[in-house]
Amino acid sequence: MNQTMADTSTDQPQTATTSVLIADSFSDRGAASLRELGCDVHVDPSLSGDTLVEAVTTRKPHALIVRSTKVPEAVFEAADHLGLVVRAGAGYDTIDVAAASARGIPVANCPGMNAIAVAEIAWGLILSCDRRIPDQCADLRAGVWAKKTYAKAAGLYGRTLGVVGLGRIGEEVAARGRAFGMKVIAWSRSLTEESAAELGVEYCNSVLDLAARSDVVSLHVASTPDTRHLVNEAFCSAMKEGAILVNTTRGAVVDETALADAVQQKGLRVGLDVFDQEPGSGDTAFASAIVDQAGVYGTHHVGASTEQAQEAIAGEAARVLKTWVQTGEVPNCVNIASTTPASTTLTVRHLNRPGVLAHVFEVLGRSGQNIEEMENVIYEGGQAAVARIQIDGAVDTSDLDLIRSHDLILAVTAADIQPR
Repeated sequence: MNQTMADTSTDQPQTATTSVLIADSFSDRGAASLRELGCDVHVDPSLSGDTLVEAVTTRKPHALIVRSTKVPEAVFEAADHLGLVVRAGAGYDTIDVAAASARGIPVANCPGMNAIAVAEIAWGLILSCDRRIPDQCADLRAGVWAKKTYAKAAGLYGRTLGVVGLGRIGEEVAARGRAFGMKVIAWSRSLTEESAAELGVEYCNSVLDLAARSDVVSLHVASTPDTRHLVNEAFCSAMKEGAILVNTTRGAVVDETALADAVQQKGLRVGLDVFDQEPGSGDTAFASAIVDQAGVYGTHHVGASTEQAQEAIAGEAARVLKTWVQTGEVPNCVNIASTTPASTTLTVRHLNRPGVLAHVFEVLGRSGQNIEEMENVIYEGGQAAVARIQIDGAVDTSDLDLIRSHDLILAVTAADIQPR
């Protein structure tokens, strides 16, 4: 046995063919690479809601790949064969990760593959806000020549760009800000003064500090309960008169009511690729009070939708699935527990023979100990191994003696786990 339960390993399909359901638009090249791997691949971008549940029920896929399609709890309830969900993108708030975790189904994403594409649309929106390019186009199409009106623009050179969230996308936005000759400041929960200096940005000690100092703010944080309405009334109040705010991450990060009020009261200009109540996918009717505001420019949640980005994302999704099929490992797994209730590490040095660990597990099970994490390392030659087993309680002396009684066990020790 050479299995690490504390890492991202999981049960890959044991059938001859891995069934993959792609419930979204997906690169032809990416789908072809999965077929070359020997997977049975079915692509249906029309699936959503009940039809996705039905497809999972009838097709019994081992793996599900999605982009914008939502994966609710009902999918996991119906998916008795499902062993992996891959979000072909960075954010995974469209997937009920808690429902997946409750069933031991790993969820993986493809971080950073769309960073350049999203940075490019963020800068398109920044420039649109500063030079009012969409308004100029609309007037030209309406036969209006308004050079005097549109000649008034602040410009970007020498001004301050504030980047909220300094992951891969934030770094790409910052790099382009420096190319425009802007001073770049940043705030992120994990950012320190030292790491900011290494990245060539100035550190902000709070998000409100960044809002107050920035002429342009670009948002790049993940959508979590902690970041919901990160841009709220206090944030908007801290921003400068006439400043620019761009959101290309998730609509839930912005309180659109507070932002709309700030547009009216402080003359903010806003670029949005995402909205709090946007449609899931496809072409449909859409209404939002904030897009009716003068000085607000929007796109259709297409920040990552360049051919370059989609090819890169599809390639990464295929890599994740290939690794899982071949090894059981899940790269980029987002729902592995960061901590467990384990309080004791049991180290068992043993000969590499059948039944040894079964004996250890039987002893622990009879005493009511739950195994939280474990690894079993085989040494060169394959004769011996060491199992490190983390359990949720203490092991008494009699159980240790019982474990040692097995002829193939060489040594056993137990130690308290030190707090991290």
